[in-house]
Amino acid sequence: MATRERPLSPHLQVYKWQITMTMSILHRVSGMILVAGALGLAWWLLAIAAGGEHYETVAACLASPFGQLALFGFSLALVYHLLNGIRHLLWDAGFGFEIPEFYATGWTVAVLTVVLTAAIWFFAMGARA
Repeated sequence: MATRERPLSPHLQVYKWQITMTMSILHRVSGMILVAGALGLAWWLLAIAAGGEHYETVAACLASPFGQLALFGFSLALVYHLLNGIRHLLWDAGFGFEIPEFYATGWTVAVLTVVLTAAIWFFAMGARA
């Protein structure tokens, strides 16, 4: 009788994709994006302190399409990480452990992330014009 090769541990091909695992993965990804954004923020602050040419270089970079995309991604990650962190705090307090509540709070975080990020950018672009 031949032995069948099996994976040593469960992986994404074994599990049915669910919003709960998606939110968990996105929470980790958004945390990594926030680390990169913090480095960008430090670069911007150092450029302000250095003044002149240094600040103009950073300002031009951030005003470019790539810079705007990076800022949008950072703000999206920031809002998502904040809202999902609040969701985790509610779990720590003992709320929301029923399966329907997992799904409801997951979708609420996803929708609010899009709405709040869009509102932030709407008001930021309105203030610039």
